[in-house]
Amino acid sequence: MADTSDIEELERLPAAELHDRALRLARERRDVGFVWDLLRQIPAANAATGDLDRAKFDILHGLALLDELRHADEGPLAEALRPVYVDYLAKHS
Repeated sequence: MADTSDIEELERLPAAELHDRALRLARERRDVGFVWDLLRQIPAANAATGDLDRAKFDILHGLALLDELRHADEGPLAEALRPVYVDYLAKHS
């Protein structure tokens, strides 16, 4: 687990950088669980940004959710997912 100064340093990074670092680390660790958790959090993150249409999710929309993952480093969605990235990097870096 990272100490407070490491977490503060992560918090200062742009959301896109956090996304890239977290996914790169997950790839290195072969951590499919993190990617699955991230996918599960995207609908809630979309809701937090006010995009309620994109927040709706069911099993039939799984492919659309994978597409959302491709853009999880952009704009309001990236900012809404910032705590997920910081937490993962702090725990596993």
